[in-house]
Amino acid sequence: MTVPLSILDLSPISAGSTAREAIRNTIDLARHTEQWGYRRYWLAEHHFVAVASSSSITLIGLVAAATSRIRVGSAAVQVGHHTSASIVEAFGTIDALYPGRLDLGLGRSGHRRTQFGAEGGRPKAARPVADTGRTRVRDGVVVPPPFDPARITDRSKFIASLEALQQPGAQSLDFAEQLDEVRALLDGSYVATNDIALHAVPGEGAQVELWLFGSSAGESAELAGRLGLPFAAAYHVSPGTALDAVDAYRAAFQPSARLDRPYVVVSADVVVAQDDSTAQHLASSYGHWVHSIRTGAGAAEYLDPDTAAPLTPEQLRLVDDRLATQFVGSPATVVERLAALQRVTAADELLVTSVTHRHADRLESHRLLADAWGLRAARAA
Repeated sequence: MTVPLSILDLSPISAGSTAREAIRNTIDLARHTEQWGYRRYWLAEHHFVAVASSSSITLIGLVAAATSRIRVGSAAVQVGHHTSASIVEAFGTIDALYPGRLDLGLGRSGHRRTQFGAEGGRPKAARPVADTGRTRVRDGVVVPPPFDPARITDRSKFIASLEALQQPGAQSLDFAEQLDEVRALLDGSYVATNDIALHAVPGEGAQVELWLFGSSAGESAELAGRLGLPFAAAYHVSPGTALDAVDAYRAAFQPSARLDRPYVVVSADVVVAQDDSTAQHLASSYGHWVHSIRTGAGAAEYLDPDTAAPLTPEQLRLVDDRLATQFVGSPATVVERLAALQRVTAADELLVTSVTHRHADRLESHRLLADAWGLRAARAA
């Protein structure tokens, strides 16, 4: 049986467009993908860049209101920017109107303790990344060397963003501690200082599914496994380490009341068109977008492939791993490559994200993929 497909949306802003239009496009895409048979519609949280999903929980509520069946969720809430109570209360509010449809995905992004050293708010030196020096192909899946974050030379905007997203003097909890708080607030067992029980209203007892997200064989993968939670591995962001994350999750997995076996979602960046050459043209400004992220400036407005100048060889070297691992082509080409990714990872579900300059092209990409993957036929059966 073909595994389900789900959607990851950043609400990208195209060059010449606006955040308002990007949000309207997100609602339109969500309505269409529900009709086409996708299982989930997840929103990513990013701040101070050219995507309109910065207030992702608000957008989740809007998407839930605009649809009727598809599950809606976060991929993922950057917990370092939120208190546990604010997360649970927000999801509880949406769940009160759309019960049983929400996926609460949590990620470590935004934690100061993972980003900063002890002195003066300066970033820690980047941890060395093992680099095989070559790209491997594992049963049809491209696995490049892990990207070394030390190659991002300008972190000033990133640091300024962290400062702006947290109250002065506030300290984020360790990720595991905050996860414990979220779980306790949801199940009604939360106890604050001086043994005072607090109850999230709304939030406690909300019918939300808790997920963890990760891109490497680190804390998130291990926590998800140990707690028996479903796990999403970000191949589309970190193709050099995502497969290791899946292995680490499965190795750590312990059955829970929620799951008796591991449940894995793996993401992929996809552009589908009627033929390979058209898809390649539509995706030709993707490298520019990734380059803007990796230089430290953050995601720029998505350029029109008809007018974008080619990247220089130096620029290409910064993004070559992401270009090699983007799934671009005709429906048959992309289905073959996605099937390989599912086979190698044994994923229970694939999460596809597609960014194009024109909204119509993004709609068509997801429609063609849904038909080629057999989503509507599977739902009808």
